[in-house]
Amino acid sequence: MPDISPITFAPLTPSLGAEVHGLDLSRPATEAEFAQLSVALADHGVLVFRNQKISPQQHVEISRHFGQLDIHVLDQFLLPGHPEVFVISNVVENGKHIGVHGGAKLYHSDLSYSAKPSMGSLFLCRECPPIGGQTEFAGMFAAYDALPEERRQWLLRQRGVHDYVFHYETYLTHRPPLTNEQKAKLAPTVHPAVRTHPVNGRNAIFVSEALTSHFDGMGFDESRAILKEITDFATQPQFVYRHEWQVGDLVFWDNRSTMHRVLPFDQDRYRRVMHRTTVQGDQPFLKN
Repeated sequence: MPDISPITFAPLTPSLGAEVHGLDLSRPATEAEFAQLSVALADHGVLVFRNQKISPQQHVEISRHFGQLDIHVLDQFLLPGHPEVFVISNVVENGKHIGVHGGAKLYHSDLSYSAKPSMGSLFLCRECPPIGGQTEFAGMFAAYDALPEERRQWLLRQRGVHDYVFHYETYLTHRPPLTNEQKAKLAPTVHPAVRTHPVNGRNAIFVSEALTSHFDGMGFDESRAILKEITDFATQPQFVYRHEWQVGDLVFWDNRSTMHRVLPFDQDRYRRVMHRTTVQGDQPFLKN
Protein backbone atom coordinates (compact mmCIF):
# COMPACT_ATOMS: atom_id res chain seq x y z
CA MET A 1 0.00 0.00 0.00
CA PRO A 2 1.43 3.42 -0.88
CA ASP A 3 1.74 5.98 1.88
CA ILE A 4 -1.11 8.48 1.89
CA SER A 5 -0.34 11.89 3.30
CA PRO A 6 -2.86 13.15 5.84
CA ILE A 7 -4.87 16.22 4.96
CA THR A 8 -3.55 19.36 6.62
CA PHE A 9 -4.85 22.92 6.68
CA ALA A 10 -2.53 25.95 6.64
CA PRO A 11 -4.33 29.12 7.78
CA LEU A 12 -4.25 32.00 5.29
CA THR A 13 -5.25 34.82 7.68
CA PRO A 14 -5.92 34.89 11.44
CA SER A 15 -9.70 34.79 10.91
CA LEU A 16 -10.39 33.40 7.43
CA GLY A 17 -9.19 30.82 4.94
CA ALA A 18 -6.92 27.77 4.84
CA GLU A 19 -4.84 26.13 2.13
CA VAL A 20 -5.45 22.39 1.93
CA HIS A 21 -2.46 20.06 1.58
CA GLY A 22 -2.29 16.32 1.04
CA LEU A 23 -5.31 15.87 -1.22
CA ASP A 24 -5.28 15.34 -5.00
CA LEU A 25 -8.91 15.75 -6.05
CA SER A 26 -8.29 13.97 -9.37
CA ARG A 27 -8.13 10.76 -7.31
CA PRO A 28 -11.08 9.36 -5.38
CA ALA A 29 -11.31 10.70 -1.83
CA THR A 30 -12.91 8.81 1.04
CA GLU A 31 -16.14 9.78 2.76
CA ALA A 32 -14.08 10.45 5.89
CA GLU A 33 -11.95 12.92 3.94
CA PHE A 34 -15.01 14.70 2.57
CA ALA A 35 -16.43 14.88 6.10
CA GLN A 36 -13.13 16.40 7.26
CA LEU A 37 -13.38 19.02 4.51
CA SER A 38 -16.95 19.89 5.52
CA VAL A 39 -15.85 20.61 9.09
CA ALA A 40 -12.83 22.58 7.88
CA LEU A 41 -15.05 24.65 5.58
CA ALA A 42 -17.25 25.62 8.52
CA ASP A 43 -14.20 26.52 10.60
CA HIS A 44 -12.18 28.42 7.98
CA GLY A 45 -14.84 29.75 5.59
CA VAL A 46 -12.57 29.40 2.53
CA LEU A 47 -10.57 26.33 1.48
CA VAL A 48 -7.88 26.64 -1.22
CA PHE A 49 -6.75 23.60 -3.23
CA ARG A 50 -3.79 24.32 -5.49
CA ASN A 51 -2.80 22.64 -8.78
CA GLN A 52 -5.92 20.52 -9.22
CA LYS A 53 -6.13 18.84 -12.62
CA ILE A 54 -9.76 17.81 -12.79
CA SER A 55 -12.31 17.48 -15.60
CA PRO A 56 -15.75 19.12 -15.54
CA GLN A 57 -17.25 15.74 -14.67
CA GLN A 58 -14.86 15.33 -11.73
CA HIS A 59 -15.68 18.87 -10.63
CA VAL A 60 -19.35 17.95 -10.53
CA GLU A 61 -18.77 14.62 -8.77
CA ILE A 62 -16.57 16.19 -6.10
CA SER A 63 -19.13 18.91 -5.49
CA ARG A 64 -21.97 16.41 -5.10
CA HIS A 65 -20.27 14.95 -2.03
CA PHE A 66 -21.30 18.13 -0.20
CA GLY A 67 -24.94 18.19 -1.31
CA GLN A 68 -27.31 18.61 -4.22
CA LEU A 69 -26.16 21.10 -6.86
CA ASP A 70 -28.01 24.17 -8.06
CA ILE A 71 -28.60 24.91 -11.73
CA HIS A 72 -28.15 28.64 -12.25
CA VAL A 73 -31.09 30.64 -13.59
CA LEU A 74 -28.85 32.19 -16.29
CA ASP A 75 -29.00 28.99 -18.29
CA GLN A 76 -27.30 30.51 -21.34
CA PHE A 77 -24.01 30.35 -19.37
CA LEU A 78 -24.12 26.73 -18.27
CA LEU A 79 -21.29 24.51 -19.53
CA PRO A 80 -22.54 22.39 -22.45
CA GLY A 81 -22.96 18.80 -21.30
CA HIS A 82 -22.55 19.79 -17.64
CA PRO A 83 -25.45 22.07 -16.61
CA GLU A 84 -24.25 21.97 -12.98
CA VAL A 85 -21.20 24.03 -14.04
CA PHE A 86 -21.79 27.78 -14.32
CA VAL A 87 -19.23 29.53 -16.54
CA ILE A 88 -17.79 32.92 -15.54
CA SER A 89 -15.73 34.40 -18.36
CA ASN A 90 -14.99 37.46 -20.48
CA VAL A 91 -14.18 35.27 -23.50
CA VAL A 92 -16.27 35.76 -26.65
CA GLU A 93 -16.64 32.95 -29.20
CA ASN A 94 -18.69 33.22 -32.39
CA GLY A 95 -19.86 36.65 -31.31
CA LYS A 96 -21.23 35.49 -27.95
CA HIS A 97 -19.87 35.41 -24.40
CA ILE A 98 -19.18 31.85 -23.30
CA GLY A 99 -19.89 32.80 -19.68
CA VAL A 100 -21.39 35.43 -17.47
CA HIS A 101 -19.16 38.47 -17.77
CA GLY A 102 -18.45 41.74 -16.04
CA GLY A 103 -17.93 40.12 -12.68
CA ALA A 104 -19.68 40.63 -9.37
CA LYS A 105 -17.68 43.60 -8.14
CA LEU A 106 -19.73 44.10 -4.98
CA TYR A 107 -19.48 41.81 -1.98
CA HIS A 108 -22.23 39.20 -1.83
CA SER A 109 -23.08 35.63 -0.84
CA ASP A 110 -24.04 33.36 -3.73
CA LEU A 111 -27.76 32.71 -4.14
CA SER A 112 -28.68 34.56 -0.94
CA TYR A 113 -31.88 35.47 -2.80
CA SER A 114 -33.05 31.84 -2.78
CA ALA A 115 -35.39 30.37 -0.18
CA LYS A 116 -32.58 27.95 0.63
CA PRO A 117 -29.37 29.83 -0.25
CA SER A 118 -26.23 28.05 -1.32
CA MET A 119 -24.20 26.19 1.29
CA GLY A 120 -20.99 26.66 -0.67
CA SER A 121 -19.43 27.29 -4.06
CA LEU A 122 -16.54 25.38 -5.67
CA PHE A 123 -14.76 27.74 -8.06
CA LEU A 124 -12.17 26.32 -10.46
CA CYS A 125 -9.67 28.44 -12.37
CA ARG A 126 -9.26 27.38 -16.01
CA GLU A 127 -7.62 30.59 -17.26
CA CYS A 128 -6.72 33.78 -15.39
CA PRO A 129 -5.03 37.09 -16.16
CA PRO A 130 -1.47 37.71 -14.93
CA ILE A 131 -2.57 40.96 -13.30
CA GLY A 132 -5.87 41.65 -11.53
CA GLY A 133 -8.96 39.49 -11.40
CA GLN A 134 -8.35 38.37 -7.82
CA THR A 135 -11.22 37.35 -5.58
CA GLU A 136 -11.59 38.89 -2.14
CA PHE A 137 -13.40 37.02 0.64
CA ALA A 138 -14.75 38.61 3.81
CA GLY A 139 -15.42 36.59 6.95
CA MET A 140 -18.82 37.28 8.45
CA PHE A 141 -18.13 35.47 11.75
CA ALA A 142 -15.32 37.85 12.65
CA ALA A 143 -17.23 40.86 11.35
CA TYR A 144 -20.29 39.97 13.43
CA ASP A 145 -18.18 39.48 16.55
CA ALA A 146 -16.53 42.89 16.02
CA LEU A 147 -19.74 44.88 15.48
CA PRO A 148 -20.41 47.58 18.06
CA GLU A 149 -22.79 46.12 20.63
CA GLU A 150 -25.66 48.49 19.82
CA ARG A 151 -25.49 47.73 16.09
CA ARG A 152 -25.16 43.98 16.72
CA GLN A 153 -28.27 43.95 18.92
CA TRP A 154 -30.16 45.99 16.33
CA LEU A 155 -29.12 43.67 13.50
CA LEU A 156 -30.23 40.60 15.45
CA ARG A 157 -33.79 41.94 15.26
CA GLN A 158 -33.78 42.60 11.51
CA ARG A 159 -34.69 40.62 8.41
CA GLY A 160 -33.23 41.39 5.01
CA VAL A 161 -35.06 41.25 1.68
CA HIS A 162 -32.78 39.54 -0.86
CA ASP A 163 -33.70 40.38 -4.44
CA TYR A 164 -31.74 39.20 -7.50
CA VAL A 165 -33.85 41.21 -9.95
CA PHE A 166 -33.04 44.39 -7.98
CA HIS A 167 -29.36 43.43 -8.01
CA TYR A 168 -29.32 42.63 -11.72
CA GLU A 169 -31.19 45.74 -12.81
CA THR A 170 -29.13 48.00 -10.54
CA TYR A 171 -25.58 46.67 -10.92
CA LEU A 172 -25.50 44.44 -14.01
CA THR A 173 -26.93 46.73 -16.67
CA HIS A 174 -24.00 45.86 -18.99
CA ARG A 175 -25.54 42.38 -19.42
CA PRO A 176 -28.59 41.48 -21.52
CA PRO A 177 -31.80 42.00 -19.53
CA LEU A 178 -33.41 39.13 -17.67
CA THR A 179 -36.19 37.39 -19.52
CA ASN A 180 -39.70 37.33 -18.10
CA GLU A 181 -39.27 33.59 -17.57
CA GLN A 182 -36.09 34.18 -15.54
CA LYS A 183 -37.73 36.93 -13.49
CA ALA A 184 -40.62 34.58 -12.66
CA LYS A 185 -38.12 32.28 -10.92
CA LEU A 186 -36.59 35.11 -8.88
CA ALA A 187 -39.13 36.39 -6.36
CA PRO A 188 -37.57 38.35 -3.44
CA THR A 189 -36.84 36.29 -0.33
CA VAL A 190 -36.67 37.39 3.32
CA HIS A 191 -33.94 36.02 5.63
CA PRO A 192 -32.67 36.89 9.11
CA ALA A 193 -29.98 39.58 8.92
CA VAL A 194 -27.84 37.41 11.20
CA ARG A 195 -27.78 33.66 10.63
CA THR A 196 -26.55 30.85 12.84
CA HIS A 197 -24.19 28.41 11.16
CA PRO A 198 -25.70 24.90 11.25
CA VAL A 199 -22.32 23.18 11.76
CA ASN A 200 -20.54 25.20 14.44
CA GLY A 201 -23.35 27.35 15.86
CA ARG A 202 -21.56 30.67 15.30
CA ASN A 203 -23.46 33.76 14.18
CA ALA A 204 -22.61 35.52 10.92
CA ILE A 205 -23.84 38.68 9.23
CA PHE A 206 -26.16 37.71 6.36
CA VAL A 207 -26.93 40.89 4.45
CA SER A 208 -25.04 42.63 1.66
CA GLU A 209 -25.24 45.90 -0.20
CA ALA A 210 -25.33 43.94 -3.45
CA LEU A 211 -28.13 41.41 -3.03
CA THR A 212 -30.13 42.74 -0.08
CA SER A 213 -32.40 45.45 -1.44
CA HIS A 214 -33.69 46.63 1.96
CA PHE A 215 -34.64 45.58 5.48
CA ASP A 216 -38.10 44.12 5.91
CA GLY A 217 -40.46 46.81 7.21
CA MET A 218 -37.98 49.67 6.67
CA GLY A 219 -37.90 52.28 3.93
CA PHE A 220 -35.64 51.74 0.94
CA ASP A 221 -33.39 54.79 1.31
CA GLU A 222 -32.84 54.29 5.05
CA SER A 223 -32.15 50.60 4.45
CA ARG A 224 -29.62 51.29 1.70
CA ALA A 225 -27.61 53.62 3.94
CA ILE A 226 -27.44 51.05 6.74
CA LEU A 227 -26.65 48.19 4.35
CA LYS A 228 -23.70 50.17 2.99
CA GLU A 229 -22.54 50.96 6.53
CA ILE A 230 -22.66 47.28 7.54
CA THR A 231 -21.03 46.07 4.32
CA ASP A 232 -18.23 48.63 4.64
CA PHE A 233 -17.64 47.56 8.25
CA ALA A 234 -17.70 43.82 7.44
CA THR A 235 -15.23 44.11 4.56
CA GLN A 236 -12.45 45.95 6.35
CA PRO A 237 -8.95 44.55 5.66
CA GLN A 238 -8.75 42.63 8.96
CA PHE A 239 -11.72 40.50 7.86
CA VAL A 240 -10.57 39.89 4.25
CA TYR A 241 -8.50 37.28 2.40
CA ARG A 242 -7.46 38.15 -1.17
CA HIS A 243 -6.91 35.15 -3.43
CA GLU A 244 -4.33 35.43 -6.23
CA TRP A 245 -5.51 32.96 -8.85
CA GLN A 246 -3.36 30.35 -10.56
CA VAL A 247 -4.59 27.89 -13.19
CA GLY A 248 -5.72 24.75 -11.39
CA ASP A 249 -6.81 26.50 -8.21
CA LEU A 250 -10.06 25.20 -6.75
CA VAL A 251 -11.48 27.45 -4.05
CA PHE A 252 -14.36 26.18 -1.93
CA TRP A 253 -16.07 28.90 0.05
CA ASP A 254 -18.86 28.82 2.61
CA ASN A 255 -21.74 31.06 1.53
CA ARG A 256 -23.23 30.78 5.03
CA SER A 257 -20.37 32.72 6.62
CA THR A 258 -18.49 34.66 3.92
CA MET A 259 -19.03 37.23 1.21
CA HIS A 260 -16.85 37.69 -1.86
CA ARG A 261 -16.21 39.93 -4.85
CA VAL A 262 -13.96 39.98 -7.93
CA LEU A 263 -11.36 42.69 -8.52
CA PRO A 264 -11.07 44.31 -11.96
CA PHE A 265 -8.61 43.35 -14.69
CA ASP A 266 -7.92 44.36 -18.29
CA GLN A 267 -10.74 42.47 -20.00
CA ASP A 268 -9.70 43.60 -23.46
CA ARG A 269 -6.20 42.22 -23.04
CA TYR A 270 -6.54 39.11 -20.87
CA ARG A 271 -8.78 36.04 -20.77
CA ARG A 272 -10.44 34.76 -17.61
CA VAL A 273 -12.34 31.46 -17.58
CA MET A 274 -13.74 30.10 -14.31
CA HIS A 275 -16.09 27.19 -13.61
CA ARG A 276 -18.40 27.22 -10.60
CA THR A 277 -20.55 24.57 -9.02
CA THR A 278 -22.95 25.66 -6.32
CA VAL A 279 -24.06 23.39 -3.49
CA GLN A 280 -27.60 23.81 -2.20
CA GLY A 281 -28.02 24.76 1.44
CA ASP A 282 -30.70 25.07 4.10
CA GLN A 283 -33.07 27.83 5.04
CA PRO A 284 -31.18 30.39 7.16
CA PHE A 285 -32.13 30.58 10.83
CA LEU A 286 -31.09 32.53 13.90
CA LYS A 287 -30.81 30.54 17.09
CA ASN A 288 -31.89 32.58 20.10
